[in-house]
Amino acid sequence: MATWGEFEEAAPEIADAGRALLYQFGPGLGFLATVRKDGGPRVHPVCPLIVDGRLWVLVGAESPKVWDLVRDGRYALHSFPSAGADDEFFVTGPATKNVDGATRAAVSAAVKAQGTTHGETDVLFELGIERAMHAKYPGPSPSWPPEYRVWRER
Repeated sequence: MATWGEFEEAAPEIADAGRALLYQFGPGLGFLATVRKDGGPRVHPVCPLIVDGRLWVLVGAESPKVWDLVRDGRYALHSFPSAGADDEFFVTGPATKNVDGATRAAVSAAVKAQGTTHGETDVLFELGIERAMHAKYPGPSPSWPPEYRVWRER
């Protein structure tokens, strides 16, 4: 599993495009896909954060996503649709629950700095990166075909 910083060092163009798409509306926004207990997919919007070279997400303590990630840490995170273009970005890998107080304080400070909030009982997960993809479309929406750039952890 790579951290965001390791991914960024290995594939800076894809990471820069991904950061821009995740933060295109100000706060980080994406769709988090997890695996339900029955093996089916679950998808919900979340506010991912890149803090200290790592990719984080805070999930409500009562959310089914918490149980999905604790039981089966596989996830996929996809950017929100772009305004005026069809560009897209996603990462996949393992999510790891983090209970370190100093890390939580740093992520909470980043949440506050971007003008958003989170619940005191929200559960913090680091999203490790095994694969990332950026699709760049040639013109204003709609346009086809995209140029795909893919990075995989070796």
